[in-house]
Amino acid sequence: MKKKSIYKCTSCGQEHPKWQGSCNSCREWNTLEEEDVVNAPSGGQKGITKKKNVVINRLTDTVSQNSDRIVTKYNEFNRVMGGGIVKDSVTIITAVPGAGKSTLLLQISDDVAKQGLKVLYASGEESDSQIKRRAERVLQNIHQNVWVYSDNSLNNVLGCIDQVDPDLIIIDSIQTFVLEEYPQRPGSPTQTMECANALLKVAKDAQRPRAIIMVGQMTKDNELAGLRALEHLVDAVLVLEGEEGEELKQLFSTKNRYASTGELGFFTMGEQGLTPIDNPSEFFMTQRDENDVVSGSALTVVKEGTRPIILEIESLVSTTFMPYPSRIAECLKKDHVNTLISIMEQRANMPLHDKNVVVKTTGGMRLKEQSSNLAAIMSIVSSCKNQGIPNDTVFIADIGLTGELKKVPTLEVRVRELERMGFKRVYVALNGLKSTTTFSTIKVIPCKTLSQVIHSVFGASPKGKEQKAPWDEEE
Repeated sequence: MKKKSIYKCTSCGQEHPKWQGSCNSCREWNTLEEEDVVNAPSGGQKGITKKKNVVINRLTDTVSQNSDRIVTKYNEFNRVMGGGIVKDSVTIITAVPGAGKSTLLLQISDDVAKQGLKVLYASGEESDSQIKRRAERVLQNIHQNVWVYSDNSLNNVLGCIDQVDPDLIIIDSIQTFVLEEYPQRPGSPTQTMECANALLKVAKDAQRPRAIIMVGQMTKDNELAGLRALEHLVDAVLVLEGEEGEELKQLFSTKNRYASTGELGFFTMGEQGLTPIDNPSEFFMTQRDENDVVSGSALTVVKEGTRPIILEIESLVSTTFMPYPSRIAECLKKDHVNTLISIMEQRANMPLHDKNVVVKTTGGMRLKEQSSNLAAIMSIVSSCKNQGIPNDTVFIADIGLTGELKKVPTLEVRVRELERMGFKRVYVALNGLKSTTTFSTIKVIPCKTLSQVIHSVFGASPKGKEQKAPWDEEE
């Protein structure tokens, strides 16, 4: 066997024949790390041993087993996981520093322990006392079935697993652990993958399956640190969105072998840790009385996974004193806002060239669906006219560059949710619903163009002219 050395980038995994200052692939500096490689024996495949008498089964004869799940009291977490934690699964969760991933896992650990299951919380970043202080802050009573171990040696962690025999194992974080059999530093691709493979064997043990949740560090590009092979290795990849200091946190999965990846879970961060938002519609719209109508507000329904959510979009239009008006949107891309304003100016005869426009959503949710375009425009129109929209009215449609309303998918499900919540009117695109679809307590108003919607909601201005806004009135 001949040995040689290669230099592998710790950022992207690219291999180089010799050391150099920066990686040719990702252009990062000082990320090349030396590794020893053993060459395969010469003579082609003569050195490969083919094993005989391997047990193999037909797919039709294979027994299908439904994996049991550990159901927690956090319904939003269960929703994203597909109903709970699969008992023989490996999950990795990542987020920016301070988002609350360690706090969430500590809360889940305590809840699982209260169900009579054992939990091992192994941390390579925090000491036992640090974990205890955080637990005392977010948990009322720490259960005795939670064991904690602070060390970056995975060999010692594997020994703790044999000693405690836990049902759930938390690894925080996988990039900080090392196996003594490998000389690389913590966080290197070799160490991270070998540690993950060792934990995978523990979880998939047929005699004693265990659930493992690993914390994965996030890069400055908001991606999971390490090789892409780490994502292929695990069963589920969860992402917790929300900057440090933000109240709203969103949990979703980019990969899940046991459920859909479209589900989204909502949490709020407080002194008691992360609290699930079981009814997001109440969180993402302002509760107002029937006669308490304000200008610049419009409602729509977005679809997050299988769940329709009623969302409020707010806008503020003001006169600008600068050569170029401002276009500010916390929930939309700037180009998207400019497109909607251009449609208003050209198709609805509403000049905004000398007006600042600010758009945001209640709760801070980003608008990802085109179904919210009509509501976004109507909120701007409401602010521009200084006229409020009735609180029982909702808008669900996309807008084309021609000013025509476009139908959106799963419209019936969205309208059913509005009917359940007690709303009275909803504006949709013409032919957006099937002719056989009927509703008992909500009136569906189909419209062809944006101008028809504006005329229906606000009515015609005197003498066919647009109503003046307060800033346009003469003193």
